[in-house]
Amino acid sequence: MAKATATASRDQASESFAALLDESLGQARSLEGAVLRGRVVSIENDSALVDVGLKSEGRIALKEFAAPGQRPEIKVGDTVEVYLERMEDKNGEAMLSREKARREEAWTQLEKAFQQNQRVQGVIFGRVKGGFTVDLNGAVAFLPGSQVDIRPVRDIGPLMGSPQPFQILKMDRSRGNIVVSRRAVLEESRAEARNELVASLAEGQVLNGVVKNITDYGAFVDLGGVDGLLHVTDIAWRRINHPSEALSIGQSVKVQVIRFNPETQRISLGMKQLEADPWEGVQAKYPVGTRFKGRVTNITDYGAFVELEPGIEGLVHVSEMSWTKKNVHPGKIVSTSQEVEVMVLDVDPVKRRISLGLKQCLENPWASFAERHPVGSEIEGEVKNITEFGLFVGLPGEIDGMVHLSDIDWQKPGEQAIQDYKKGERVRVKVLDVDPEKERISLGIKQLSPDPLAGAAQTVKKGSIVTCTVTGLTDGGIEVSLADGLTGFIRKTDLARERSEQRPDRFAVGEKVDAKITQFDAKTRKVTLSIKAREIDEDKQAMAEFGSSDSGASLGDILGAAISKARAERTTKDEDKDEE
Repeated sequence: MAKATATASRDQASESFAALLDESLGQARSLEGAVLRGRVVSIENDSALVDVGLKSEGRIALKEFAAPGQRPEIKVGDTVEVYLERMEDKNGEAMLSREKARREEAWTQLEKAFQQNQRVQGVIFGRVKGGFTVDLNGAVAFLPGSQVDIRPVRDIGPLMGSPQPFQILKMDRSRGNIVVSRRAVLEESRAEARNELVASLAEGQVLNGVVKNITDYGAFVDLGGVDGLLHVTDIAWRRINHPSEALSIGQSVKVQVIRFNPETQRISLGMKQLEADPWEGVQAKYPVGTRFKGRVTNITDYGAFVELEPGIEGLVHVSEMSWTKKNVHPGKIVSTSQEVEVMVLDVDPVKRRISLGLKQCLENPWASFAERHPVGSEIEGEVKNITEFGLFVGLPGEIDGMVHLSDIDWQKPGEQAIQDYKKGERVRVKVLDVDPEKERISLGIKQLSPDPLAGAAQTVKKGSIVTCTVTGLTDGGIEVSLADGLTGFIRKTDLARERSEQRPDRFAVGEKVDAKITQFDAKTRKVTLSIKAREIDEDKQAMAEFGSSDSGASLGDILGAAISKARAERTTKDEDKDEE
């Protein structure tokens, strides 16, 4: 009986121990999936041995104790929180994870922040399709590429590995998904900064900004939440054809507020206003008549702009570019970026204009020609052009002189004489006149030989009565020739005193007539005569010589006697000439 009692006692003890063991194991197994506090008992190679109060320690890789891209900072004796995955692995050690512990803790904190719409801190540590991975203190989140910044970021390198604030857009713990945004944080901060900036904005204020966008007419500058327009004319005092010549997107600039409209919130900015105005004292720096060297910055149809110094440009009008090239585009005389010497012609500091001359720095070919070829000298040149009023002859210095129709031949009419010349033919001419101011040179060909009618021209006197021969009949009068080769013309109204007799057909070619010289052109050797004026003079002379009608003689008697006498004198004169 005693033996039976002892056996029963052992069975009860075994059952109690088994129950206690099952209870202990059950309690231990219930810890699986929980976060426990443990102590680092040793560090071996690339892992740490951690005691969490179980029958066996657990081993954790050292890399789990460091943030991505950083070195682990852990030592023996440190207390850490770990995640118990299983009681024992195949080596009899507890399976622990520091990373999962951090993740569990992080998820708890992140859910709380998500519910309260709070920002969280994280580190961008990797790149994936469509965006980047972010470490949120143990939990891994996805950052879409569109949510990195307000503007597209070309290089995200500077943002990698550094703590950044993020806003949680959505999260699902069961799936382990978290989506965050850095852009939302920046926009919120930007809105706060914008309101603060607009409230304190004033004209004349100097601000720092970043070039956000570039257009043909200027650049938009981000002032920290609000944009301002920097017009191309306000970038620099010097000429800028396009803003990209001086600015680039993303460039930091210092600007001044030129104008600000609080209602529309339009802001006009300037950069050149922060520099000294080069136009101050411009008249003293660039006196009229002085020469300077400059660089051609722009060429137009009406001239070329020359930069004398940064911010100071002058215009060389097309008329001031060349002495000889009058109808040539400025681009064929100068080129962009070419260095040229110019003369200051006029300065207007109010309108900020300087008129420059390019040809004034070169030798005036007309003045040079006058010095080397004075009036009366002879020179040879090529017939460049033939016009209705004369010949243009090429001269040294790329200039032309003109031989007028009246200066081609002594005896031939100009219209007839000009037909003897052809374009490209070389001719010898005489310099008659040079006017450098009007840029004119008068030449002559007939002046190379003596005037064959010079003697006859000296005998011609206005008012004298001469006998001439009819050489031609026209509707307007008759053409006549005088002694010594001179030619003349009697207009229709001067053919007779009586209107009925003023007919050219009354005369015949070869007929001799007496007429009075009323005009003589010494240059063309043309004589204008009048039969009518001769008749009037004869009447006056008869009245004076033979008396008036009051003395008893009739007008017919007086005129008859006078005419008979005049005819007799002319007959005698003609006979004398024939005998000679």
